[in-house]
Amino acid sequence: MKPTINVSEDITLVILQNIPSDISFVTDVFNNIAAMDVDVDMISLSPAQSSQTSLSFTISDEDLVKILGYTRKLNDNSIKVIVSSGNCKISIDDDGMENCPGVAARVFSVAAKANTDIRLITTSEDQISLLVTKSDFDTTYAALTSELG
Repeated sequence: MKPTINVSEDITLVILQNIPSDISFVTDVFNNIAAMDVDVDMISLSPAQSSQTSLSFTISDEDLVKILGYTRKLNDNSIKVIVSSGNCKISIDDDGMENCPGVAARVFSVAAKANTDIRLITTSEDQISLLVTKSDFDTTYAALTSELG
């Protein structure tokens, strides 16, 4: 495996807790965000806990003010909004990951050895993306590059 490691800086994590466990609600969230011309990157929907769930996604720090205006409205509906800006995304890309057991374990092992504060993980067949705090970025990136690159 010879992956490509890509980096994005100045990323904001938005977490919406206690949202209705209803795909129509999630659709409305992303339609409203799209109407603000905000690009969403990493998305994670937690398994439903009865009638509620949590939704996490990332945006550019540049769009933080737009999102805060929107999320203030959601806070009025007993939805808890958590926003964390100034993060970095590290993506490990490799077409050889598909049907190759242990790649995620290897990436997470490297991050654990670097004592990384991981805020969000998303994956696909050929990509693992880690959202890390800016303070952990240099150490984590160096460790991943050394171990995987």
